[in-house]
Amino acid sequence: MKRISWFTLLMLLLALALVACGGSGDTEPETDSADTAADSSDTADSGDEAAAEELTCDDAIGCVEVAPGDPIRIASALVITGPNESLGLDSQYGVEIAIEQRGEIAGHSVELQAEDEGCNAEGGQTAGQKIASDPSIVGVIGTSCSGAGVPMSQIVCAEGIAMISPSNTAPVLTDPGSRQSCYFRTAHNDKVQGRAMAEYVFNELGLTKAAAVHDGDPYTEGLASVFRDAFIELGGEIVAFEAEAADATNVEPLLTSIAAAGPELIYYPVFIPLGSLITKTAREIDGLEGVALAAADGVQSPDFVDASGDAAEGMYVSGPDLGFGNDIYATFLETYQANYGTEPTAPFHAHAYDATNMLLSAIESVAQVGADGTMLIGRQALLDAISSTSGMEGITGTISCDENGDCADPKIAVSQVQDGAFSAVWSYEP
Repeated sequence: MKRISWFTLLMLLLALALVACGGSGDTEPETDSADTAADSSDTADSGDEAAAEELTCDDAIGCVEVAPGDPIRIASALVITGPNESLGLDSQYGVEIAIEQRGEIAGHSVELQAEDEGCNAEGGQTAGQKIASDPSIVGVIGTSCSGAGVPMSQIVCAEGIAMISPSNTAPVLTDPGSRQSCYFRTAHNDKVQGRAMAEYVFNELGLTKAAAVHDGDPYTEGLASVFRDAFIELGGEIVAFEAEAADATNVEPLLTSIAAAGPELIYYPVFIPLGSLITKTAREIDGLEGVALAAADGVQSPDFVDASGDAAEGMYVSGPDLGFGNDIYATFLETYQANYGTEPTAPFHAHAYDATNMLLSAIESVAQVGADGTMLIGRQALLDAISSTSGMEGITGTISCDENGDCADPKIAVSQVQDGAFSAVWSYEP
């Protein structure tokens, strides 16, 4: 009896142990909800990492990352305050219209940061430093003035930021010996404008003696120098080649000296303040009666005519030929008038529109876009895309960049101030 009881008890204990260790094979194991959530989270994280891994930056000078839903940020650096503001604001409006018409790029809007370059070296340096310190800025449209463009191009190019100017025309900016690698322009090179003006004066007006005045700025001195050299090459004589401060308040001594040299024309490719002062004073200097006056696109604004008054009547002004006459320009002008309540105030609004479209198209062509909308824009890839621009149809013509960053389809016009307005009287294509 005793042996049987111990055996029975042992069998009972073994049966209980089997139940405790798992029970029937038909019963589903319980699942902990927290464990399930953790597993799902791990799967989601793996998916995000996979999406992120799709975007890799192997660009030689780095990438700009644009987060999902964030805008693509570009800057402008133009002269938008002060006595020359009509030149820069006109270009600023061209930039804004291009952005408005473009809309989004791969689901990202385009945001503009506008800086003022002051039309001088100090302003260009300040604007350039502000732009270069912001790693989110992809590219910049600027500057208005070549004097601002020289230092600014040095600063932003050191950071690999693409820079396209709509109105810098100084030859030095695209000279192989001094050009910065990130710099491009849709404006003409003054090697074209200076020669055009020389040919107009010598061949069309039949004048053989000229004087030239600049203010030491890369634009003004560069253009005056090209005019001088081309005029001499044609057989003309430069009787005076002078410099005057941009902020001069008395130019009587300058003009009296020039009058003594006996010019038939004075060419002064300067900006509005000095240009209007020379224009008004020249009409009062003995010996300059009947001498033709001529300037360039730095004064091609209603503000110059207002500042010069009747003294500007009949003078000549060289600059870009604005007789575009295409459907893009017709639509542009309608938008300009609707948005700003005025007609264009200076010559380079169309060049700014084309420069902005060139930049945006290049961004679109090189941007990597991840599954979540993240965008990577390689800086070197962007520069390469801009430099390879070829056959782009813009307002100003067919835009193709050469190896030095000159991208314009250069056409020059000479206008005459007639009844207070600039009226084109002659055109030139190289």
